[in-house]
Amino acid sequence: MKLVLPLDDAAADLDTVGGKGASLARLVRAGLPVPGGFHVTTEAYRAFVAAFRGEIDAGDPERTAELFARHEMPGAVAEEILRAYRALGEEVAVAVRSSATAEDLPEMSFAGQQDTYLNVRGDGLLDAVRRCWASLWNARAIAYRERNGVPHDGVALAVVVQELVDADAAGVMFTADPVTGARDQTVVNAAWGLGEAVVGGQVTPDTVVVSGGAVIRSQTGDKTVMTVRTPTGTEERPVPDELRRAPVLDEAQAVELAAIGARVRELYGVPMDVEWARHDGAFAVLQARPITGLKAQVEEWNDSLKGDYLWTGGNLGEAIPDVMTPMTWSFVRLFINEAMSAAALPGFDLVGNIGGRFYMNLSVVHSIAVAMGMRGRLSAVDQVFGKLPPGLDVPMLPVSRWEIIKRTLPMAIGIQRRVRRNLKDMHAFLATARRRCEELHAAIAATGSGPELAALYEREIEPHMVTSSRMLEAAGRQGGATLVWTRDKLRKLMGPVDAEAMLTGVNADGELASMGLLMGLSRLARGEITRDEFARAYGHRGPHEFEVSIPRPGEDPGWIDAQLAGLRDLTAGTEALLARQEKAREAAWVRFAERYPGKEATMRDRVRRWNAVVRDRESARSENIRVFWVLRAYVQRAGELTGHGGDLFHLHHDELLDLLRGDPSALERVPVRRATYEQYAALPPYPTLIVGRFDPVRWAADPGRRADLYDARGTTVPLSDTVTGFPGAPGVVEGTVRVIGGPEDGDRLQEGEILVTTLTNVGWTPMFPRAAAVVTDMGAPLSHASIVARELGIPAVVGTGNATMRLHDGDRIRVDGERGTVELLR
Repeated sequence: MKLVLPLDDAAADLDTVGGKGASLARLVRAGLPVPGGFHVTTEAYRAFVAAFRGEIDAGDPERTAELFARHEMPGAVAEEILRAYRALGEEVAVAVRSSATAEDLPEMSFAGQQDTYLNVRGDGLLDAVRRCWASLWNARAIAYRERNGVPHDGVALAVVVQELVDADAAGVMFTADPVTGARDQTVVNAAWGLGEAVVGGQVTPDTVVVSGGAVIRSQTGDKTVMTVRTPTGTEERPVPDELRRAPVLDEAQAVELAAIGARVRELYGVPMDVEWARHDGAFAVLQARPITGLKAQVEEWNDSLKGDYLWTGGNLGEAIPDVMTPMTWSFVRLFINEAMSAAALPGFDLVGNIGGRFYMNLSVVHSIAVAMGMRGRLSAVDQVFGKLPPGLDVPMLPVSRWEIIKRTLPMAIGIQRRVRRNLKDMHAFLATARRRCEELHAAIAATGSGPELAALYEREIEPHMVTSSRMLEAAGRQGGATLVWTRDKLRKLMGPVDAEAMLTGVNADGELASMGLLMGLSRLARGEITRDEFARAYGHRGPHEFEVSIPRPGEDPGWIDAQLAGLRDLTAGTEALLARQEKAREAAWVRFAERYPGKEATMRDRVRRWNAVVRDRESARSENIRVFWVLRAYVQRAGELTGHGGDLFHLHHDELLDLLRGDPSALERVPVRRATYEQYAALPPYPTLIVGRFDPVRWAADPGRRADLYDARGTTVPLSDTVTGFPGAPGVVEGTVRVIGGPEDGDRLQEGEILVTTLTNVGWTPMFPRAAAVVTDMGAPLSHASIVARELGIPAVVGTGNATMRLHDGDRIRVDGERGTVELLR
């Protein structure tokens, strides 16, 4: 290694010339305006300290400083430094700057920890270099290294010697706003004289913000002092009165400087902190380092900003409880477009992405119902999406009734035809869907190139996804009147307890998909099926089954182990609960036969049809989720073929197709998308109901926030002091509350406790046998919690809106699943 290197030498790397030196060498090689000079390498430092290296003591900075002061610089080192200095010119004034091997890194700047000397001339250069070396061991630098976990052993110091710019103005430039994190803005601080007064904080500089090639904001500071050259160095002097409040840069100069900053940022690929100087109207870059601690740049994922609508996280939002990656949102939109077009209204979004979470636009649903003269049937909407708080006024769409009818009627006729056609093929589809997904998994794994995978998606994967979604639409629209009429009729005839018992047993005539995960685990625990058989049949279902970036239970042995452990600890397993419910069901049928002689066979037939419709809906939903496992495998394979792995979950699907065909431009958006996803994922779940424009970050910071409702109109629906909801499953039980925030915390639920949570979906099912009762904020009679709780005979109250706000771990409560009430006992 050489003792001295030219400023632009290709060998000037971090180990050789330190962070500052390596950065300057990179800037010079890129053609940026950097003052001329040279590097005194770390080899020169090591040659100097070789005679006393063992005496250096990080615990005694004063003694170490004395060591450096009394030792002479080796002759060969001094000769090389002076030769390089003389090559700059006769007695040239230089800046002598320390450059450590652990500085100017993206995660740690070390700025200002070692010394800099300005306006150095002649023989004073060697002393300035030696004092820079000594500053590696000053108390400030030692403390900084210890605070950041940088070991003292192995650190070394290079020195950068540059021609001193006789600056009339200088300052610091940030190529992103260091406060807001905005990457499209350059913030320039400027003051008179040399830049030390700005860097050292002795002066309030001007601040100019440039964006899009123009000054968008400026503030002129009262610049009281300036750093100037003197015959023996530099000193601080008062700024002349006529300059104190005068702007240092005009608009053209600020834009020119920002353009230099853009070149620096482009060179490094990250936002940069740039020190600059100006002499005779020409700018020079003195040093540049990545901005540390910069607030992550994020996008805004927020469809609530599109209008004053009522959004709900109920129903499908319960099945998609996570903050979605952009890839998942792409697939969910495709799914919604095919599976829920019946509730759509051209020109308005039926679903939205609010802070990364899935919401449905109830203003669309209500407006269509009112326009079609079905205002009286809005109670059926409650049965699906959950109850609205009393007094909540639903904002209607800003469009006339006749316009709604004109837009929806042709579409409704077309959907009816499509549903009839798909219902004929539904059972055949369900019978082969699992095998088809296994074939697609194999085909994905066999692809050998990006274009081949893209073609497979368009030729086979997406068509199967579309068909699966349309089958779910058909299954969901069959027997709608049967479902409502049968349940309501039975409740009138027999009361809620017997009616709900008579409607159970859906699992008896063919497996109910909502129960599949639990039944599969029970069979696996008893040794009736293997792990591979469990994974193939049930492994696609789980608490995060729509989110394609998260592993399925079928690919996560740890998840399976945890669920099996929970089942082993039960005193009464799933089979015992089902057997108990079977007895209750048959006893209810006996009472029905006694009360209504001769009508049992007809009612049993109606219930069988009711059960068949429920099973079809659940089976179609399950097979649709199986397709999402295929989509996950497809994105994973794309990550393997392109070498970009999990980054691809932060692309939209059209961007992924472009990448597979050779266009990688969308990858530059991944860091911002990842930061956006992480920001939203760190927030608590948003309110079940949102009216108007909603800011998730601002809401989360509000200590008085409500988890049930946010209304931007300012109208306040009082938060109920009582906990009431839908009767989800009948029965009365007293017990101790266990509030569970998410399925990953399910092991906190002990057998016999009452599960209280925001929502449940299929992935929560393995917890249910441990629960004495279930209480949820979200939900409706046809929600997952209600269906599974009824089958297992566990009392449930769903859609309370406020259970997790009013109930706490350890509370003693009485749950009445018949009346939909929860009573706090103590």
